[in-house]
Amino acid sequence: MTTTAPAEADLHDSPSGAAERTPRFRRPGRLRRIGLPYLLLLPALILELLVHLVPMVMGMVMSFKELTQFYIRDWGAAPWAGLDNYKVSVDFDAPVGEALLRSFLITVAFTVLSVGLCWLIGTAAAIYLQDPFRGRGLLRALFLVPYALPVYAAVITWVFMFQHDNGLVNHVLHDQLGLTDKPSFWLIGDNSFVALLVVSVWKGWPFAFLIVMAGLQNIPKEQYEAAALDGAGMWQQIRRITLPSLRPVNQVLVLVLFLWTFNDFNTPYVLFGKTAPEAADLISVHIYQASFVTWNFGTGSAMSVLLLLFLLVVTGVYLLLTSRGRKTADV
Repeated sequence: MTTTAPAEADLHDSPSGAAERTPRFRRPGRLRRIGLPYLLLLPALILELLVHLVPMVMGMVMSFKELTQFYIRDWGAAPWAGLDNYKVSVDFDAPVGEALLRSFLITVAFTVLSVGLCWLIGTAAAIYLQDPFRGRGLLRALFLVPYALPVYAAVITWVFMFQHDNGLVNHVLHDQLGLTDKPSFWLIGDNSFVALLVVSVWKGWPFAFLIVMAGLQNIPKEQYEAAALDGAGMWQQIRRITLPSLRPVNQVLVLVLFLWTFNDFNTPYVLFGKTAPEAADLISVHIYQASFVTWNFGTGSAMSVLLLLFLLVVTGVYLLLTSRGRKTADV
């Protein structure tokens, strides 16, 4: 007894015994591991703040000021206008509000047609290329060419094709096929809306094709085989299997296409220049003209804020409806 007690005491007092009582995990190291992802995201958050949020806040401030060309050098000294710029923008009986409303309606019609055609063509192409066959990889690469091309290079090519005298479009429609009595003006007049729609669809449908093609990979082939054994034809398989399975993908795709198309500035600007024809006066170009052509930055900023609010409301309503639709389908 007397010999073992000191041994036990020495064991507890020894450095090894102290090491055994030391906790295995240290909190500072764990906190560093948890905070590492946020630290890696910090540069992207800072760039997002500088590139998007700061100009957006400045634009909101400018919308409450009477900012014209006389205050370009020191826009902070512009008089405070309050809600006057917003009142002018939504006064649809006045010239400014009437022009904005007409541009908004044109943009809505253009967006609905462009998004619908992009989705339809992209979905049809993705379904057609779903089954393997010889040359499928080449067709996929060719279909993605419009999406891979830079916007300015692609649209400028269409500008040359829509030329009145020596453009490829008039050469095919008038000279080769004889569908028109005389060469048409595509970049002015009412045909400008058709020209803008053609370029937008040509440029946007490969993105829909890419997204739908990726969504089709998640549909088990056994479902199609079972449907074929039950006597279902191609259209019944598309209606009963393909489209319901693609519903989550299509919900995101339609929203992204809507936002991109409604806000599209590069396509009409490169196609028509600073002043778009009345038939193709999209709201993005209209706001640009109100700001940088007439030099009324306060009214242009108010129009931009109204556009932002409209897109936020539409996006919120769309997400709410689609989420309810998913819950109903799950039940």
